[in-house]
Amino acid sequence: MRILCATVLAAALLAAGPADSQVVDLSTITCKDLFEGPKERVSYILTWLNAYYRDDESPPVIDFDKMKADSEKLGAYCQKNPTVGIITAADKVLDK
Repeated sequence: MRILCATVLAAALLAAGPADSQVVDLSTITCKDLFEGPKERVSYILTWLNAYYRDDESPPVIDFDKMKADSEKLGAYCQKNPTVGIITAADKVLDK
């Protein structure tokens, strides 16, 4: 399932065009870095996180309400903990 999510994210990034192409190492991004970055990048990363932390037993659907709620939880956590890495924050906040 993670391979499918990675493929979908890669396709979305490629569709953005070469001018927007970049490599993002999520292990080095802090909460502050994420939410102060370009809004388009924030959207891509939040979508990827939503897919990554989705239950492998769930049907392959995108639940926009859950994605929004998860993003708000992550945003609230990050606001209080700006120096925490985004993966560490997601591990604490999102259901795995």
